[in-house]
Amino acid sequence: MAMAKATSILDTLKEIKKGKLLPLYYLFGEDAYNLSFTLKSIAEKVQPLLSSDFDKETFYGDNITINQVLDLASTFPFGSEKKLIIVKEAEKIKDKKPLKDYALSPTEFTILVFIHNGTITNLKSEPFKTLLAHNFLFEAKELKGRHLINWLINYCESKGKSISEENAQVLVDMVGENRNLLEMQIEKLITHEGNKKGITIEAIQQVSSSLKQNTIFDLQNAIGLKDKPNALKIAYNLLENGTEPVFMVAMLTRYFIAISKISELRSKKIPDATAARTIGVHHFFYPGYVKARSLFSDKKLIEVFRALLKSDVSIKTTSTGGKEIITILIAEILQ
Repeated sequence: MAMAKATSILDTLKEIKKGKLLPLYYLFGEDAYNLSFTLKSIAEKVQPLLSSDFDKETFYGDNITINQVLDLASTFPFGSEKKLIIVKEAEKIKDKKPLKDYALSPTEFTILVFIHNGTITNLKSEPFKTLLAHNFLFEAKELKGRHLINWLINYCESKGKSISEENAQVLVDMVGENRNLLEMQIEKLITHEGNKKGITIEAIQQVSSSLKQNTIFDLQNAIGLKDKPNALKIAYNLLENGTEPVFMVAMLTRYFIAISKISELRSKKIPDATAARTIGVHHFFYPGYVKARSLFSDKKLIEVFRALLKSDVSIKTTSTGGKEIITILIAEILQ
């Protein structure tokens, strides 16, 4: 039997942009960015239909019951064509079952939106089963990989700027996968670049430097040059600015995997630009990878991978502090 699966929130976003509104939306998922963006999109489409401020209300799940919400949804507007009722933190509403009957015949003059932060473990339970059957249930999954890069490129285009796939990947590697943080960084880059149409790798580097914050690439460069004092300084700066230790270990693992492939690529006399694409790095950083490979022997690389694995396991299975784990990791890599 196929597992119950909610429609992607991206699908309903397309319909909202066309002006097609549903009477009921139950939005849930781990992607806080898209939950917020979809709610904003719904509110913008409904706004022209509201002639009274009394016809737009927002509640929170910890101080209202589902029956109170449904009673309000069934009350006629104060003269507006529609009324908009928003329930945030819907996951905190204890008994949602009455929503099942409402979903079978929702009020036409009300747009009712629930925002449920996090996943729903059982979509076959009520009211989710009925919401799913009537296409009122939408999931916001966090974007990863290619989907996140495409979103970043499209977001830049919506702001009148272009960014290459390669530079978008660098920005994601630098900032992380949180779209709110990526959006903030893009806004800084737009201000920095002024009337220039494209966002370059140089601009990304300059903005990072102007903020006096190190990036994961600074850490990779310091480690690649075997500069232990600077590597520790940069690592602590990253940790202080919110970079997760698990992200640092993952990026360093990817870095050393790329380095381990360079000798073979150079033995085959593959052009640098092609080699950079092969190992998945920006050509701007490739010379640094080549330099690092000359400083790390095959035997040392084996030791590095052992240290990275040990750090990864420590982060996920022990209560040891992130700063201590990263300090030991760098010491073992550069000993």
